[in-house]
Amino acid sequence: MARVLITGGAGFIGSHLCESFLKRGDHVICMDNGSTGSRENVAAFSSNPHFRFMDHNVSNYVEVDGPLDMVLHFASPASPVDYLEMPIQTLKVGSLGTHNALGLAKDKGAVFLLASTSEVYGDPLVKPQREDYWGNVNPIGPRGVYDEAKRFAEAMTMAYHRSHKLNTRIVRIFNTYGPRMRMKDGRVVPNFITQALKNEPITVYGKGEQTRSFGYIDDLVRGLHRLLEVEHHLPVNLGNPHEMTVLEFAKKIIALTGSKSEIVYQPLPQDDPQVRQPDITKARQLLGWEPQIHVDEGLKRTIEFFKERLAR
Repeated sequence: MARVLITGGAGFIGSHLCESFLKRGDHVICMDNGSTGSRENVAAFSSNPHFRFMDHNVSNYVEVDGPLDMVLHFASPASPVDYLEMPIQTLKVGSLGTHNALGLAKDKGAVFLLASTSEVYGDPLVKPQREDYWGNVNPIGPRGVYDEAKRFAEAMTMAYHRSHKLNTRIVRIFNTYGPRMRMKDGRVVPNFITQALKNEPITVYGKGEQTRSFGYIDDLVRGLHRLLEVEHHLPVNLGNPHEMTVLEFAKKIIALTGSKSEIVYQPLPQDDPQVRQPDITKARQLLGWEPQIHVDEGLKRTIEFFKERLAR
């Protein structure tokens, strides 16, 4: 039985992680300041005696009573809508927040897991993206606040590992979807599903030729648990290597929802990545992990979640 702190624990991915640790019988401290997370995401298990909620901004000094076995740092805006509205807060949580979480893990002798992102690759010039690719990031563009915050967080994590011998992990998370995503998240999955269920025009940027690779939340959580079980300190990609264009994805959503929506096109945002596809060779070899849930099955579950939300 472990005692685990999850920053950003009331967010989309964080809440699923909280739930998975509780199901294993572990004690979970969920730290969240509600900037993009929601207490509703953890309501189903908030009465569990092994669960504790801390309303706190990890960018401020962090103090937790008692021992900790793991510190999982998932706090950060992750949608372009959020980090474009909160650029300074995004940079702070990637720098100060990561520093505070690392310091706590060092003090407690805990394993530290950093939730990084495929966005560290920027608009990549290679495909698929391997962990040894350094990326193609515009540091002063509007998306740079998120990309560079995560790149700095990775550098800080490796510095703590090298200087303080801290037991660290770094996961680079590719596009992940599933229940508990916010309807107004701004990312492609909730945007398309919400528009389709309302029979509204589906907004595709550019010609829709840019590619994405979509992984279901359950597969990601399973991979995170595997990563925590191995001694490996360099970044590991977790994502679905099945690539599709955004236009193909929009048509799939229309078909799965039976929507009457039409597709409309808008200008491509600045620095929007043209390709996104993980090389998961390392995850396969190191963790024995690969996605198991087909995109159609994952989308059906996610569509049902959004249907219930809209009905409310």
